[in-house]
Amino acid sequence: MFSGFDFDVIQRTLPYLWQGMLFSLGLTLLAMLGGIVLGTLLALMRLSGNRAISLPAAAYVNLLRSTPLILVIFWFYFLVPIAVKQFTGNPYASGIGPFYSALIAFTLFEAAYYCEIIRAGIQSVPAGQVHAAQALGLNYPQATLLVVLPQAFRNMVPILLTQGIILFQDTSLVYVVGLTDFMGAASKVAQRDGRLVEMYLFAALVYFILCFSASYFVKRLQLRITPPR
Repeated sequence: MFSGFDFDVIQRTLPYLWQGMLFSLGLTLLAMLGGIVLGTLLALMRLSGNRAISLPAAAYVNLLRSTPLILVIFWFYFLVPIAVKQFTGNPYASGIGPFYSALIAFTLFEAAYYCEIIRAGIQSVPAGQVHAAQALGLNYPQATLLVVLPQAFRNMVPILLTQGIILFQDTSLVYVVGLTDFMGAASKVAQRDGRLVEMYLFAALVYFILCFSASYFVKRLQLRITPPR
C-alpha cells in the first residue's frame, strides 16, 4: 500500500503547512478567549432573576446551539456586506473580510457553548460562599466577581480546554470563505501535486497527535484539580 508513498512531498511543503497550523492555532486562541469572555457575560445574564435580561441570553444560546457553525460563518461573510449596503446606502460597501468574518462567527458560536459550561460552573459553587462574602461586606456583584467566578473557573478549566480542542478541529471550516488553515493547506498541496494519500494521512496524523496530547493533558489536569473524595 505504501510502496509509492512520497515522503518528500511532506518535507517540501512543511513551511507552507506550518503557516496553516499557525493560522489554525491563532484563530483557536482568539476565538476561545473571546468566546469565554462573551460566554461569561451570557452566563451571568442567564442566571439573572430579571427575565428581561435572562430571556434574550437564553434565546441567543438556544439559537446558536441549534445552528450549524458553517451557516454562522456564511452569515457574517455573505450577509454582513448586504446589511452594510442596506444600512449605509452605499452599493459599493464591502464586508469585514474573510478573517474577521470567521473570527466573529467562531467567537459568537463558541460563546453559546461556553455560556452553558460557565453557567454550570457558577451553579456548582455552594451558595454559602456568596453568603459568607456578603457577611464580609461584599455586595452581590463583588461576591460574584471575587469569590464565585474564581472558584467556578478553577472547576471549569478542564471542560473549557476540551471545548477548545473541539474549536481547534472546527477551524478547518474556514475553507468556505477562502482562508487557509492547516487542513486547507494540506488539501491544496494534495490537489496541486496529486498526492492525496500522503497529505491527508499526514494531516490526520498531526490532528490526532495534537488532539490526543491535549486531551491527555486535560485529563491529567482534571485529576489534579478534582479534590479526592
